[in-house]
This record gives sequence, C-alpha cells and structure tokens, in this order.
Amino acid sequence: MKKLATFIAFVLFCSIGFAQNGAKIDFKAKNNTIDFGTISKDTDNGIRVFEFTNTGNAPLMIYSVQSTSSCTILSKPSAPIPPNKTGKIEIKYNMAPGPIRKTITVESNAVNFEEGRIPLKIKGDVIEK
Repeated sequence: MKKLATFIAFVLFCSIGFAQNGAKIDFKAKNNTIDFGTISKDTDNGIRVFEFTNTGNAPLMIYSVQSTSSCTILSKPSAPIPPNKTGKIEIKYNMAPGPIRKTITVESNAVNFEEGRIPLKIKGDVIEK
C-alpha cells in the first residue's frame, strides 16, 4: 500500500511539470485554414482575415508573420494580446488564376504549438470570368 501511495504521489508531481502555462493561441478557422472556394478574379479582392483568441494565462506576442509568394500580410497585431482577448491577421492573395495552396507562418510565444510556430493555410481556386 505504501508503494502505491508513493507511486501516485510521484505521478501527480511529474504531471505538474507537464502543465502548459503561458500564452496559447486558438484560431477561429477550422484546422487553421481559410478556404476561398472557387472565386472569380474580377469580383473578389483576395483579402481574408485569420481571427484568433489567446486562451492561455499570459500575454500572447506575435513576433512575425511570413508568407510565401503571391500572398501579402496586410496587418498583424503589434501589441501583446492579453488572455481571453482576440486578435486578427489580415492577408491578401494576389488572385492569380489557378489553384490556391499557400502557407503563412506565424512566430509567437504560444506554448500550444512547437516553438511557437503556427502554420496557417489558404486554399481555393481562382477563375477568370
């Protein structure tokens, strides 16, 4: 019985070290992906917004937002996002005809993503009328 109690105490003590304290980022878009669908180059401006919430217990800092070619970062938070508050990252795709498959990388202090790097994706298809 003493060994069982010691084992349980050890497991509880070790689990405290694995608890994630700090900023956590949760994006509104499912799987961190915005699907443009099939859109026309003539009727869509290509601007989309990734909305997120800091679900952690510390301020969330967005250090940088990087994109591949054909995608421009229009805005990102410059000030820390307090716990339980929201923010947004606004992007613009250049609307070149054809399939859209792009990744935007967000670097932050979020503890719920490895090294605070979050991949955001956009997908869809741009057609000409």
